[in-house]
Amino acid sequence: MATKPAAKRPNDLMGLSNDEYDRVLAILGREPSHTELGIFSVMWSEHCSYKSSKKWLKTLPTTGDRVICGPGENAGVIDIGDGDAAIFKIESHNHPSYIEPYQGAATGVGGIMRDVFTMGARPIANLNALRFGDPSHPKTRQLVSGVVHGIGGYGNCVGVPTVGGETNFHSSYNGNCLVNAMTVGLARADRIFYSKAAGPGNPVVYVGAKTGRDGIHGATMASAEFNEDAEEKRPTVQVGDPFTEKLLIEACLELMETDAIVCIQDMGAAGLTSSSVEMAGKGGLGIELDLDKVPMRESGMSAYEIMLSESQERMLMVLKPERQAMAQKIFEKYELDCVTIGKLTTTGHLVLKRHGKVEADMPVQPISEQAPQYDRPWKPTPKKPVIAAQDVPSHDPATALKTLMASPDLASRRWIWEQYDHLVRGHTVQRPGGDAAVVRLPDLKKGLALVVDCSPRYCAADPEVGGMQAVVETYRNLSAVGARPIAITDNMNFGNPERPEIMGQFVGCIEGMRLACEALEYPVVSGNVSLYNETNGQAILPAPVIGGVGLLEDVDLTVDIAFKDAGQAIIIIGETEGWLGQSLYLRELCGREEGAPPPVALGIEKRHGGLVRAMIEGGMLSACHDVSDGGLLVALAEMALAGNRGFDLTVPKEDDTPPLHAWLFGEDQGRYIVTAADGEAVLQTAHRVGAWAFRIGQTRADGSLTLDGRALISIKDLRAAHEGWLPSYMAQET
Repeated sequence: MATKPAAKRPNDLMGLSNDEYDRVLAILGREPSHTELGIFSVMWSEHCSYKSSKKWLKTLPTTGDRVICGPGENAGVIDIGDGDAAIFKIESHNHPSYIEPYQGAATGVGGIMRDVFTMGARPIANLNALRFGDPSHPKTRQLVSGVVHGIGGYGNCVGVPTVGGETNFHSSYNGNCLVNAMTVGLARADRIFYSKAAGPGNPVVYVGAKTGRDGIHGATMASAEFNEDAEEKRPTVQVGDPFTEKLLIEACLELMETDAIVCIQDMGAAGLTSSSVEMAGKGGLGIELDLDKVPMRESGMSAYEIMLSESQERMLMVLKPERQAMAQKIFEKYELDCVTIGKLTTTGHLVLKRHGKVEADMPVQPISEQAPQYDRPWKPTPKKPVIAAQDVPSHDPATALKTLMASPDLASRRWIWEQYDHLVRGHTVQRPGGDAAVVRLPDLKKGLALVVDCSPRYCAADPEVGGMQAVVETYRNLSAVGARPIAITDNMNFGNPERPEIMGQFVGCIEGMRLACEALEYPVVSGNVSLYNETNGQAILPAPVIGGVGLLEDVDLTVDIAFKDAGQAIIIIGETEGWLGQSLYLRELCGREEGAPPPVALGIEKRHGGLVRAMIEGGMLSACHDVSDGGLLVALAEMALAGNRGFDLTVPKEDDTPPLHAWLFGEDQGRYIVTAADGEAVLQTAHRVGAWAFRIGQTRADGSLTLDGRALISIKDLRAAHEGWLPSYMAQET
């Protein structure tokens, strides 16, 4: 009996594995066309399908009293009272930013804004989390310059303030920088727009900019690690136009004031493919597109190129038929294309036509809802030993402080954030440089506090503790300005998940995040996973970046980190044991990246956060700052610089006080430094709720910093060291 010949396998599987290609054959019952193979490849890419991470993401808490919409839509939605909703998400543009820093970062900003306004929200704030390689690496300065200018160039032109962020340096990012962009928008809670298609026969309408060949297979590129040919992938990077984005925002929001829209989806990763397939898939419908009608800015584009292009500033809508003419007029007013390119059907198939020929006819559900899901082997990260304070050399406190404050990870980021417009629209209450940004909601007393955070060195040493700490760090930052933490969005940046040790980092971080979110009642409502962040087998430090959003009922009650009047009590809330493992002191002063990271006590975090928020709301505090990287003395120095006032610091004489260098620079968690005119009232309030609190000094009228009566350093000298490093570094010739 003759055996059936094996199906012909194309030479280029476009990133699909052999098993995944066999699955495509089983679904179609035939060999795919070139266009069909391209569609499967992008929709089943890691970037679009979450095939290595979905199992673990499902363990995160995603519901809560204020959650309107959790993960699964373009962005998360929370109820902030008075009929208002905050819509927010963070997303990566890592690979494109390494290849083409300006456009990679710019289009990352544009893409995340579209995720937010596609749900009916006006963007009110942008944030970012950036990680670059060793400053001495020949590519680092170019990447910093390009990325920062890309973020500023796009966000400033659109008119959305960039109000906060973080930037760090480490050699693990030499071949793979991280650019994570977050947008927060404001909408009416009863006017949220979703992407589930409905109504067979309803028109499918393309709006926005024209389609070109930029960004083709960008999602696939973002789902593979780099090697020496990274520069050759430059054509997969999209090109953005912020002025078109601004017009698109206004046109979409104007149309959203009507009843015209059935559903709407941003054309982000995988472009027209993902937007059309996901809309139809969620609605259990089919969709038919005539690609001849797609507005194009280049001639001779094939069906494959049209479907996989990731050209920017484009949206896909399903409209009510009787509202098409009205929509057309609105978009014509903004000089944007608004073209009906297809319709919804009952077939359950994606049908694509080009020049009268059917280029694809494939079932929607398997593409959008049945991508392969992997339970990849994983290996837990070995526990690191606890490093005792007495085993770490002590350094002169003044020298150590100056070294830390001028180090790449702690030096002032003013050079960066002064290139961003953080005041446009006039609602920014707290600017970059503090614990969290604060944005007043238009015409209201209330506001939102916003922050992004992560400590990758903790995550590499102990993923569970590191994932937990990333969440609680945002919780502390929001609490430190008086905001009630409501929900988070996450951006999971890791190496190759096919390596068990990398998958183990991911699993551990997720578990730590889960524990923290549950304990703090702080759910995950949106997010992004970026894997394969490595070059030639060298993975980045794991970076589960957390974007936190908190609510302030009265922004006039918020406090910042700046010392105010002289003679005020300086109080530390939270016990100091002098934890130096994985600390910046250990790394920058001793040249060691070693040990277990500081433990996190979730019950204490919740208690201390609630205490600080209550005292801020009660008007008891004049300043507040959480203690994190660099420890207590660094936090005090930051407060002194912000207020341009010095301090007198006194070391406790208790028997259990750790060695001086550990007390000053240990990175114990769960701590805040607060100042108050009535220090005794603060101490009594803290002790009533069982919180550890101790007076450690007072603020000065002048710019001197003293320790136990001895001069440490002047604010003038400290500021020169702190604010001088980054401008000096960026001024050097590459």
